[in-house]
Amino acid sequence: MDRLKQLKNQYCQGLPQKDKQLFFLVALPRSGNTLFSTVMSQNSKIASTANSITLEIIKDLYLLKETDVFQNFPDHNSLDNVLDSVFNNYYKDWPQEIIIDRGPVMTVGNFALMQKHFKRSFKCIVLLRDLMDVLASYMQWYTENPDAFPNRYNLNTDEKKLGMIMNKDGAVAKELEAIKNSYNYPGMCHYVKYEDMVTDPEQEFKKIYTFLDEPYYPHYFDNLQSVKVNGIEYNDKVVGNNMHKLFSGPVRKIYNPYIEKIPQRIKEKYGHIRF
Repeated sequence: MDRLKQLKNQYCQGLPQKDKQLFFLVALPRSGNTLFSTVMSQNSKIASTANSITLEIIKDLYLLKETDVFQNFPDHNSLDNVLDSVFNNYYKDWPQEIIIDRGPVMTVGNFALMQKHFKRSFKCIVLLRDLMDVLASYMQWYTENPDAFPNRYNLNTDEKKLGMIMNKDGAVAKELEAIKNSYNYPGMCHYVKYEDMVTDPEQEFKKIYTFLDEPYYPHYFDNLQSVKVNGIEYNDKVVGNNMHKLFSGPVRKIYNPYIEKIPQRIKEKYGHIRF
């Protein structure tokens, strides 16, 4: 019997690997990404990634088409084969069957690349949070953590620090564009409000599983701790300590007093943005 099992395993290992189920997560920073990933990763069938580099790999490879070397010998088919295989190759050794890849896939440019080089239909989960709450969360984080990246520059006011965070080339701006463009493809996206996720997490995660067309997994929502994703944990020394720290106790909405401290000019410039 053991010999039969061994032969079966050897045979199965030689078969082509089934592609992972891939979904995508679009979300502003400070909008419950770590909470989402921590909860979903309780299910051993699912891996919800941190900020992913897969899109950056595709974009960098695509830019090779502009180089003299490529244009001297423009083998589009071969390079496109590499571009088409990025997602499957990147995640092929991950043990989970379902990958939720986090990144701004719904920006206009990224979406065009996805349509060309992701050879199947795809779905996005979009986390929404009031932008002023996002900025208040940033303020609390960089105020309580001196090594946070906004404190590493010669910026001596909250207005300047938040202005840098809202830079048109930064993560917030990219995700805002992705969220805005996602509304053009409502059938592809499932929207989750941060306030709903922390007020009634079980109900919201049941809706997420319905969207994924997966049976609900009985998650727990108390005393969560950040988990390793595929054996890798966050290295917050890069951006500043406690960037991905979760609150102790049950998942709940917590009042942030920094909402009252957002500079007036920041409110005037960005307060009109609503989801």
